Amino acid sequence: MLYVTTDTVAGKEIGAVLGVVTGNVVQSKHIGRDIMAGLKSIVGGEIRGYTEMLTEARNIATDRMIEQATMLGADAIVGVRYTTSAIVDGASELLVFGTAVRFSR
Repeated sequence: MLYVTTDTVAGKEIGAVLGVVTGNVVQSKHIGRDIMAGLKSIVGGEIRGYTEMLTEARNIATDRMIEQATMLGADAIVGVRYTTSAIVDGASELLVFGTAVRFSR
């Protein structure tokens, strides 16, 4: 499934807008990652455990959005955006959304 942040796809004409599709995941922190984060906050630097956690969450949310678009019979998803928010202490949500479209045949 093609998904892009632009509102159009070069060389393709959008024939039908199928609607908004979303994917989300709520991810909690791991105690081991929290300990390393505390140490990194003292000395500075990337907290790789959190980077990996957010990459995994982004991939899961994207897969869920694509699954939703596939069920609608979409050829692509345009206008894709990602956002995050804190849900509770120690957990956050990663949300991805876009517009499922079908190309003109």
